[in-house]
Amino acid sequence: MNPRRPPAVLLDAVLVAVALLDVKVHVHMHDPEAMACALLAAVALVLRRRLPLLTFLLALPATLVTDAVFATLAALYTLASLTRHRVLLAGCALVFTVSDTTVWSWPSPEPADLTDPGELVKVTYSLATATAPVFLGQLVQARRELAARLAEISQARESERQLLAQSVLAKERAQLAREMHDVVSHQVSLIAVRAGALQVGGRDPEAKQAAADIRRLAVQTLDELRHMVGVLRAAGSRPTELTPQPSLADLPHLVDGSGIEAELRADLPEDLPPAVQRAVYRTVQEALTNVRKHAPGARAAIRIGQTDGTMQVVVTNSAPDRPALPLPGAHHGLAGLRQRAEVLGGSVTARPTDEGGYELRLELPASSFS
Repeated sequence: MNPRRPPAVLLDAVLVAVALLDVKVHVHMHDPEAMACALLAAVALVLRRRLPLLTFLLALPATLVTDAVFATLAALYTLASLTRHRVLLAGCALVFTVSDTTVWSWPSPEPADLTDPGELVKVTYSLATATAPVFLGQLVQARRELAARLAEISQARESERQLLAQSVLAKERAQLAREMHDVVSHQVSLIAVRAGALQVGGRDPEAKQAAADIRRLAVQTLDELRHMVGVLRAAGSRPTELTPQPSLADLPHLVDGSGIEAELRADLPEDLPPAVQRAVYRTVQEALTNVRKHAPGARAAIRIGQTDGTMQVVVTNSAPDRPALPLPGAHHGLAGLRQRAEVLGGSVTARPTDEGGYELRLELPASSFS
């Protein structure tokens, strides 16, 4: 509410008081019927905001039998400020004009004689008097609607400004994520690969241990960089929490919540490096996702263990029992798994099986987690 505008109750009280003053000036006490109509018109103004048309109809008899027309004009103004029905407003103005220019005498009222110049002037004056509150009410209604529209436009511009700021921030985050992925991650990956080569080809035990430490730290740094890149990319679309990275202990929950009939057999030590555990988890996660997308109704078998110094993760699914729906995909999942495995000195292969299913295999040398 505008602080400069008086309260509605106070304004209504002032209008009723002015209407009663108009009654006192124009209505004689010895005419009880006219006094009753005039008082009804004045009191009816308290209803003008909720029932504007009824207020006008209740005030109209006072115009017909008395010269106290303030209440009727106030009711007509209120009606004009609250309705868009211009035919109704024109009719109310004409009814007011006829009531104001008709001499009431029961049972035969005497309407104005338009052939008389004096009566014609009186009718014109009454019509102008009725038209003024109608135009004023319409003007106030238009001003109120314009103010509401301007408020909506201001709110829309503020929302647009916020969206633009969020878009700029999202672009900056995406650019930062791209730089981290294309430059920093690549360089850290190269450090890990060179350290691994130095660890395998070196002869000095201390140098080999130092190379192993460098490689281990590089792998952990690279994994954390990937997590940070994911956070930056997701931050432009929705709030992202820095949740703990998954481990081997989370595999049963992943399999149970996959919505696929899957069997998990894992035989691995629990003290594997975090990077290795995340590689195993992400491989199983990607495999189950592909089964759910591309092989509906298929069963999956997950085998995790060590053979001849090589850790293997094999996820095999049977043939689907119904056609798969065409779903969009960026085809980055396997590429990311291969890149993660290469950093750890391993490999990822994927191939169809003879039974019509598919197999995803991750192999990591024991040196990656020794």
